[in-house]
Amino acid sequence: MAKSKKQPKRYLFEEVLTFLKHNSEKSFNYKQLGSAMEIDNESDRFTLLETLEELKHQGFVVEKEIGKYQFKETKTYESGTIDFTTSGASYVIISAETQDVYVPFRRSKDALNGDLVKINITNKNRGKPEGEVVEVIKRKKTKFVGTIQINQKFAFVVPDYNKIHVDFFIPLQDILNAQNGQKVVVELVEWKKGSDNPNGKIIEVLGNAGDHETEIHAIMAEFGLPMVFDPKVEVEAKELNTEIYPEEIAKRRDFRHITTFTIDPADAKDFDDALSLQLLDNGNWEVGVHIADVTHYLKPKTILDDEAVSRATSVYLVDRCVPMLPEVLSNFACSLRPHEEKYCFSAVFELDEFAQIQNQWFGKTVIYSDHRFSYEEVQTIIETGVGEYKDEIFTLDKLAKILRAERTAKGSIFFDKAEVKFELDENGLPTGVYFKTQKDAHKLIEDFMLLANRKVAEFLGKPQSKDDEKTNHQKDKSNANAVVYRVHDVPKDEKLQELNNFVERFGYSVAVGNRQKTAQSINKLLVDVKDKKEQSMIELLAVRSMPKAIYTTKNSGHYGLGFDYYTHFTSPIRRYPDVLVHRLLEAKLNHKLYLKADELEQLCKHSSEMEKLAAEAERASIKYKQVEFLSDKIGIAFDGIISGVTEFGIFVEITENKCEGRISLRDMKDDNYSFDADNYRVVGRNTGNIYALGDKVVIKVRRADLVKKQLDFEFVSHTNSKPIIIRNEKRYKKRK
Repeated sequence: MAKSKKQPKRYLFEEVLTFLKHNSEKSFNYKQLGSAMEIDNESDRFTLLETLEELKHQGFVVEKEIGKYQFKETKTYESGTIDFTTSGASYVIISAETQDVYVPFRRSKDALNGDLVKINITNKNRGKPEGEVVEVIKRKKTKFVGTIQINQKFAFVVPDYNKIHVDFFIPLQDILNAQNGQKVVVELVEWKKGSDNPNGKIIEVLGNAGDHETEIHAIMAEFGLPMVFDPKVEVEAKELNTEIYPEEIAKRRDFRHITTFTIDPADAKDFDDALSLQLLDNGNWEVGVHIADVTHYLKPKTILDDEAVSRATSVYLVDRCVPMLPEVLSNFACSLRPHEEKYCFSAVFELDEFAQIQNQWFGKTVIYSDHRFSYEEVQTIIETGVGEYKDEIFTLDKLAKILRAERTAKGSIFFDKAEVKFELDENGLPTGVYFKTQKDAHKLIEDFMLLANRKVAEFLGKPQSKDDEKTNHQKDKSNANAVVYRVHDVPKDEKLQELNNFVERFGYSVAVGNRQKTAQSINKLLVDVKDKKEQSMIELLAVRSMPKAIYTTKNSGHYGLGFDYYTHFTSPIRRYPDVLVHRLLEAKLNHKLYLKADELEQLCKHSSEMEKLAAEAERASIKYKQVEFLSDKIGIAFDGIISGVTEFGIFVEITENKCEGRISLRDMKDDNYSFDADNYRVVGRNTGNIYALGDKVVIKVRRADLVKKQLDFEFVSHTNSKPIIIRNEKRYKKRK
């Protein structure tokens, strides 16, 4: 900077502020500042001191010590979880109440997907806040799955997960004898400041990319799913005493003489619930919902329980189950197998002919399962009236349908989407696809499980009188009256309005603003779209408009089911929250305390996170099988429906097998297409061709990439190169 003889104060103001800002980590007195800025006469130094005082008065600088000034930090810092998009940009989720902060790719520093990060919010003026990552507070994970690419002097690992946006640099001495192109597990060692890529080392070689076992193991490794139980856990499980003893039976209500059976999928190995039915002398029906008494064997603060807490849930991949509990419990001691006596924890209801509850009872029981039904067998009995225990099945079906009708009237929402399943050969290769749909047999079980879950939640958490309410309030203050709830919040009005705006184009509507009317209108919508070409797409959007259900000690009800109180009691073999509920119920029945609210809340949060992880792993395994299933069908045409539209491409779901693939916009050579986000479509700038969500199309498979688990399609065209599209013209009417 040139020497200043007599600078106008306004220019000095800007120069001083700029200098202090660029040296914000230091403080200066006016002489030090003058020397650094080459101000060497007393008059200008006096002006400099005046400028510093004015800057302090206006809040731009602070006087750290007497006579020493420093730039005042004006950045707004927040912390949250970073969620990357496949393009490399990201959003930082701070809380459910605040808007997510957009972070451009180049401002994400060394953060990886899922990390807890500190961000500086740089822009609050636009529609969405924007920021930059300042530091990574905590890594979500340090081990990743990918494909190794080996060069002469070094190697890289390209991650499988498309939200991990960087490759890992691997020195050749750290490749663990991996061969080029193999699937590996890489551990993050460091990410040097200023480096584009993190350094890593190979800790496990999974095998050759594209092999069935390799890819499934890669999915398990990516999501941190254990391959086996620790030997210590297996030993403790095998040492459990699983015999049925008369002295223990004497402590329980005995249901062995009452007709009892299980209803499960045909290929099920663990049966954690059973139903009993008997006609009482007063003409009412006693229905017992019997749940495996897992907590009789699974005790707190044991190695076995610690492992169950860690896993939190069983995970059902396309070709295998990763269980929460060892086989000795899940498939034997706690499985309500036919013609065996078993310990249970039961919810027993006395129902009149209108399915109204006259009495209820909760407690420990012993049962004897008379028969093991599959859903298909029960459905055949319901439809034909022929079969073993047909009278009991008819009665339970009748009562269940009344319970279902009551739920519907009170606002329960019924999503009845078909579940895709693959037929696999002995090598795990997919040979066919079939769909599991809910029929009366499935709904029969579901209705009684819902009844048990709801009534257990009410028993644990709902005040029975004003005195109870007062007592509960006092207990809440001591953090002692805690319950594990399964809650599902009311969807936000803006989400519902977006759904309504879209379905209006098809002639439907969704009520917004009234909880019960909204639920009823969604149910009507789901019925009205049945077997229509827009069914799949509208069902998907309706699901997306709903928040996710979670576990928590803070009850807000279950909107989707229309219940004020709800929990999970009926599947302790495969869900840890159900184990907690069993312990809470036993504690209440014995007038004892199990755990305080803060301890339970931590377990609830962990269980919710593990449930989300399990769902992602299950989707990844299904996606892999979809790619594998279509890998020998390159060039074959299929009918499909557009299931998603983004700025990068169009997603199409094949009608006959529900496999979904993408058509990149850059691969559509007939025109230059622009993304119309408000209308869920892309539009050709020259031809005017429109591809919109829900359109029926014909595609052919262009590529099936087993390594990336990605399907690429292309549109089948007429001779004039225009895509085959069948469109509902109603949607192009102007919005109301």
